Amino acid sequence: MSLLSRYYPAGNPQEQYNIEKRIGLHSFFISAVLVIGLWLIKLVEFEYTLDFTGWGIRPRVPEGLFGIFFSPLIHSSFEHLAANTFPLLILTFSLFFFYRKSSYLIFILIYLFSGFFVWLGGRDAWHIGASGLIYGLSAFLFLGGVLSHNTRLLTISLIVAFFYGGLLWGIFPVKPEVSWESHLWGALSGFGLAFIYRSPAPEDVLLEEDSEGDADDNDWQEDQTDQEAKDTME
Repeated sequence: MSLLSRYYPAGNPQEQYNIEKRIGLHSFFISAVLVIGLWLIKLVEFEYTLDFTGWGIRPRVPEGLFGIFFSPLIHSSFEHLAANTFPLLILTFSLFFFYRKSSYLIFILIYLFSGFFVWLGGRDAWHIGASGLIYGLSAFLFLGGVLSHNTRLLTISLIVAFFYGGLLWGIFPVKPEVSWESHLWGALSGFGLAFIYRSPAPEDVLLEEDSEGDADDNDWQEDQTDQEAKDTME
């Protein structure tokens, strides 16, 4: 999916800045819409005293398959949702900003894979919440930055490791009330996709273009020197 492919490469620093700004706004819009949508769903559930838990993932039960699509949108409490809000906002923004051409596909695959494998191998309980998605995005951004050899993505990897390194313990069955299966399969999905999309980010082309420009200038200067020498000999 290349909805953002028209945004790059840029031909000069000012154009590059404008492009980065537009991509940043687009990325923030996507992440903000996702988070606002989650809060609206929770507010509707609370206001009308509804219980959306039944739309979560129930492993190995046919009706539980719907939870693959809906479980990340449902949270048990406002505290649960609040804990997921900031990580989801930052990680989604980072994905769409740095993985421009493949961001939509990567997001959808992490979303679906993490839920599908929970449905296959999770405990017999209702699994809800966006934690699996958060673990998937964290794992993808971390390993993707390491494998891509891209300076900016590597910086994101270090930031993810610093702020979300504690998420590692969430993949173990420490708390029975927590769906550690969602965390585990989300992380594994993110790691797997990072190997597939290890070089999806646009390269910085300005230096290359400048180098080519310098090379052209050098060629032009050499031609001028040769021409002047020829004129002198004549």
